[in-house]
Amino acid sequence: MQKLLVIGSINMDVVSSVEQFPEPGATIHSKSTSFFPGGKGANQAVAAASAGADCAMVGAVGVDPFGDTLVASLEDRGVDVKSVLTKEGTSGIALITVNVEGENYIVLSEGANGRLTEADVDSEVNWDGVYAVLLQNEIPWSTTEHVISSANAAGVRVWLNPAPARSVPSNILPLLDTLIVNETEAAVVSGIKVNDAVSAAEAAELIIASGTASVIVTLGEQGCFYASATGERIIVPAFRVKPVDTTAAGDTFIGAYAAACTNGMETEAALKFATAAAALTVTRPGAQSSIPSRDEIEAYMDQQ
Repeated sequence: MQKLLVIGSINMDVVSSVEQFPEPGATIHSKSTSFFPGGKGANQAVAAASAGADCAMVGAVGVDPFGDTLVASLEDRGVDVKSVLTKEGTSGIALITVNVEGENYIVLSEGANGRLTEADVDSEVNWDGVYAVLLQNEIPWSTTEHVISSANAAGVRVWLNPAPARSVPSNILPLLDTLIVNETEAAVVSGIKVNDAVSAAEAAELIIASGTASVIVTLGEQGCFYASATGERIIVPAFRVKPVDTTAAGDTFIGAYAAACTNGMETEAALKFATAAAALTVTRPGAQSSIPSRDEIEAYMDQQ
């Protein structure tokens, strides 16, 4: 089995449940507060490992009480954590407020994630046997750029999820095997407002014209759109579920898709597998705690 490498953020999510979001300046009562291991990098690593990938994580935690918990959470879900470093200062923390509709607002404090350096990557990463590297936007961009260049030099596929949303430099787009974006991220990268499969296709065409080999645009309850430089176009509808908490839905989709591809699944089947994984995730609270296993995903697909 080939290896999937995830390089990215590791956070503790502090989740407050409310009836409705407060107006500016208002104070409201929370129904409950919970602590969930999260971070886009860690979530995607857990999703990939849970979905059957041989997955290793490169990232950093702080020396605060959260650090050991965050590493243990990754390890418990089958992620190789030998390259998770401990840095002085705090771990990454995400303050998340979730309303009764399952929507969320997130305030992110990067902590140790902001101190993951190019030198850390060089000391921890061996590209031998790596099928692909999966990246996001919650570590320094200079480190991410360095990973992209190093992976390309080693002949390793690069999958980038530019979240939180930011533009991707034109010289980086041709180095990407797959760019995975939601509506907001697709609009930032392409300059086209995205709200359905038609506008997603327009955005994807522009990105592919810039040199990226393939693009996936996730569209929430509208499913996802896939386009490749070879001319392949795929639309996969979403599974219908009642959302409880949308936290980590996108990360689960990405991790499950990466796992499926790493394990040799064809593109359309991998997209359907990832869509089912994301559907299961939104029916459960929390980030990593909501991510389904491969058996759960396959059983859910069999029921549909």
